[in-house]
Amino acid sequence: MVKRVWQAALAGLVMSVAAGARAEVPADYSMVLLTENFPPYNMAAGGKNFAQEENLSGIAVDIVREMFKRAGIAYNMTLRFPWDRIYKLALQNPNYGVFVTARIAERETSFKWVGPIGPDDWVMLARDDSKISLDNLQQARKMKIGAYKGDAIAETLTKKGIEPVIALRDQDNAKKLQSGEIDLWATGDPAGRYLARLEGVTHLKTVLRFNSDELFLAINKDTPDEVVARLQKALDQMRADGYIDQVMAKYL
Repeated sequence: MVKRVWQAALAGLVMSVAAGARAEVPADYSMVLLTENFPPYNMAAGGKNFAQEENLSGIAVDIVREMFKRAGIAYNMTLRFPWDRIYKLALQNPNYGVFVTARIAERETSFKWVGPIGPDDWVMLARDDSKISLDNLQQARKMKIGAYKGDAIAETLTKKGIEPVIALRDQDNAKKLQSGEIDLWATGDPAGRYLARLEGVTHLKTVLRFNSDELFLAINKDTPDEVVARLQKALDQMRADGYIDQVMAKYL
């Protein structure tokens, strides 16, 4: 009887030690982080489609760097093109991550998630002296709305029977809004405000927010849970101590 109890206790101890060992992150552990050009969250110097480390900047780049530093996890960061390619790499390879991306239902079980890193809302912007006031999207139907060719926002408006005035670059809409060529600018937030500032346009206001989402770091689902937990803890600390607000203010 005593022998059986001792054997059970020993087995439990072995299992406990093994579980603890599995939870620890090896000293030489490193992650591969992939991103794309998506200002102001992720940007390559000169707008290039390939860049690494110090040639990357943006809200999410700064936040992710600090998050990994605080979590004590090594990484290398690369910006590549196209999005589909880097998304698949993160989906298929352990210890890979891709940012920033929306945490939608179709992706939920395909990754482990750290976030949110920041918002990705769809908004209607107007000049700050505009008298336009909107309660819903349909009220904008008779107005001239600027949007970006090929963008999901423009495509969504068209599907809803609202034909936007298309620009080849989203930042061109900032100048069009300022000059009165369009009444409203349908764009992302904070992306629109960032692009407007690059064009010297700062006097804008949001008259409608018609979609709200959050952006995350998506991590391959075979990555150890301890890695994800440490990163999430670091991000939560950064939000609590005001670091994320400081980064947002830096770019916006």
